[in-house]
Amino acid sequence: MTSVTASATIATAGTDAAPSWLSERLDDHADAVRAFEAARETFISGRRIDMGALATTLGVDRTSLFRWVGNRDALLSEVLWSLAVPTLVQAEHATAASTGGERIAGILTHFVDDLITADYFRQFLRREPARALRLLTTKESPIQRRYVATAEWLVRRELGEQPLGGAIDPAGLAYLLVRMSESFTYADLISGDQPSAERARVAFRLLLRVDG
Repeated sequence: MTSVTASATIATAGTDAAPSWLSERLDDHADAVRAFEAARETFISGRRIDMGALATTLGVDRTSLFRWVGNRDALLSEVLWSLAVPTLVQAEHATAASTGGERIAGILTHFVDDLITADYFRQFLRREPARALRLLTTKESPIQRRYVATAEWLVRRELGEQPLGGAIDPAGLAYLLVRMSESFTYADLISGDQPSAERARVAFRLLLRVDG
């Protein structure tokens, strides 16, 4: 994994740590950007991203589309992360009055709540549950690696290099926080339970030893 740069922000830490072929291509390839933006718009509208339909919309053949953005999973992963980033930024702004473990717990709770309540995201989970879990909660796509890197960046910023009195390192704590976040966000797919931002909030605060 690429290390996070000193100038990273909550918006950039994830992609800094786990860039992909497509994320780098989106910096300077106009056709890839055009295809990505069309796919993102499709996803936000609650519709399935279909590579054939997307190619038709763009006026190209499937071969050209795959050459621009890679396969469907690669495109979906970048679309999903592009929607996670502004959600994380909003969560950071919403918790600006707090610090330390309380701020980390607040940011992650906001993030979980937004994922649970975003209709287009829940539609994707219901429509493609197996693919969603594979892309969101395993290392098969860059999403989980980016989320862990972002959480680690938060831990280092708010708790330093020896969080919780040195009981665990920043990377280990970040991984636990992400797995906890996934468990409550995707509870309906993982265990049949109801997703719950409130239960996630309690769990984050317990893990981070936040009083109250």
